[in-house]
Amino acid sequence: MKHKHPFFVLEGIDGSGKTTQQAGLVNHLRSKGYNVHATCEPTNSRIGRMIRDVFSGKEMADQHVIAALFCADRLDHLHHLDNGLLAMNETHAIVSDRYYLSSLAYHGVHVDMNWVFQSNQPAMHALKPTAHIYIDMDPKESMNRIAENRKHVELYETLENLTAVRDAYEKAISLLPDDDIVVRINGNQSVEQVHKSIIKAVDTVLTA
Repeated sequence: MKHKHPFFVLEGIDGSGKTTQQAGLVNHLRSKGYNVHATCEPTNSRIGRMIRDVFSGKEMADQHVIAALFCADRLDHLHHLDNGLLAMNETHAIVSDRYYLSSLAYHGVHVDMNWVFQSNQPAMHALKPTAHIYIDMDPKESMNRIAENRKHVELYETLENLTAVRDAYEKAISLLPDDDIVVRINGNQSVEQVHKSIIKAVDTVLTA
């Protein structure tokens, strides 16, 4: 389904600065006159809370189950009666911290990526981002940021896993259809430089 208003997704390994950059992008789009809805995955829905419980170690789950929970959370994110993205995109620009490319990269490390790709087909066909903004950075630097800013490390936040996920992002990007636009940003720059790079890329996409 074609978006009614811009729909940008910030992607990258944990610690790549997506949350900070999301706020900057939201402000930029508002300055251009858009009503903007900021969101994230996993969501704060009941399904999203189940995922967060697994990540924090409160619950245990098989990797296929975790991937399936993300698919369910994503479909609920799209179709929820109160604030589903499909309805929201009729009136708002959307900036999301993660979407289906994250599932391909993160879950594709632990289960067959093609299975994850097929499982996410409903979301891919329902609403495609205007652009995936991929903040690519060194996993060692991302782990340093996580150590500085987090009290608790979550399930996937190890150097070994984030290195594998970064590699998986490359494979995942190659699997996306040609009409999925991926903008690669150098995440090893300063926060301000990353912001400027994102804004430049977004403005280019908007005027294309």
